[in-house]
Amino acid sequence: MHVFFLFLPMIISITGLRPKSILHSIPFWFRAIPSFNQAKHAPGNQYCEVKRIQGIQHTLTAWDDMETLRAFVGSGAHLKAVKSFRKIATGSTYHYESDTIPTWEEARRLWEANYREY
Repeated sequence: MHVFFLFLPMIISITGLRPKSILHSIPFWFRAIPSFNQAKHAPGNQYCEVKRIQGIQHTLTAWDDMETLRAFVGSGAHLKAVKSFRKIATGSTYHYESDTIPTWEEARRLWEANYREY
């Protein structure tokens, strides 16, 4: 009997966010914390971590597929945060397909090389 392991690729999402000013920090965190909590429990989320690097708040998440990522982005606390985002913060994102979750060093390097402003 042979056992085969099928490693399905995940969608890796790396974001970098920063409040526009110190005055925007409270509204930023008021939206960011519920969004992160939503991501941790979202269907299709395999990994969810946050880290501040060089003054930028980064999230690193892994999703079953692009559909589960889109479902998260367009719902709940995250959708509310997106609607007010441009008023309080700047940010960028990079998504790609992989069968492994990158280290934070790899994630930061990939984000810097490939991010897209929003």
